[in-house]
Amino acid sequence: MRLDDLLRDAARRLAAAGSPSARLDAEVLLCHVLGVDRTWLYTWGDRDAAADAETRFDALVAEREAGQPVAHLTGEREFWGLALATSPSTLIPRADTETLVEAALALAPEASGRLLDLGTGTGAVALAFASERPAWTVVGVDLRLEAVALARRNATRLGIDNADFLSSDWFAALGGEHFDLIVANPPYLADDDPHLGQGDVRFEPRSALVAAEGGLADLYHLIEGGRAHLVPGGWLLLEHGATQGPAVREALCAAGYAAVTSRVDLAGHERVSLGCR
Repeated sequence: MRLDDLLRDAARRLAAAGSPSARLDAEVLLCHVLGVDRTWLYTWGDRDAAADAETRFDALVAEREAGQPVAHLTGEREFWGLALATSPSTLIPRADTETLVEAALALAPEASGRLLDLGTGTGAVALAFASERPAWTVVGVDLRLEAVALARRNATRLGIDNADFLSSDWFAALGGEHFDLIVANPPYLADDDPHLGQGDVRFEPRSALVAAEGGLADLYHLIEGGRAHLVPGGWLLLEHGATQGPAVREALCAAGYAAVTSRVDLAGHERVSLGCR
């Protein structure tokens, strides 16, 4: 079958299964099977697919129809222009989190400094920042050893050598270390949040998604602990849910942070709140 016919049929199947990005999903999966980029598909869509490629593609489409995230099927997700290896043991990097990177970069001069990424997962935020600020030292921590190993592999495959990763329960393994910037995308969903039963979230680790106190417990913990690890004038930046901005700003102010404010994501939702020590 021709490649463009394969894509059209796959997109129809995925749309019927409820995918909000059916055509894109089909293109990404076919690119993965063929080892090409999407531009190649647009150029050579009139070519016939090899029988083995068609079989493998059909199998991946069937798994996507069943709800499996594309990033788990391909083992990769692009974030900040970086191709990151993914794993079912970590969150899949999302475009909303680029708001956190943008906010950190705006506070980071080209001169050297130190950034800490808490709950680093794939290393997405740490590596995006490190790629833009090569003079900075970046440290990413995660409680899960498999996440630390994955982040290290991503750093190696991307050739980013100013980021290091270690296992830590938030600040526990950091001793008296201090940083100019601390960033985090912690769990912030309540345990009854309806998003937990929708889309890719169904296949991601619940421990990386859900927090007590209506999703605010880990955010509050990081606000309380962050001051002890910031240099004077350093900033704490936290990603949170679309309706949690007021609560996070209130907690930052109550903990003594200055210049407290929030940043919105591409959809116009408050996504990152920050404060200065």
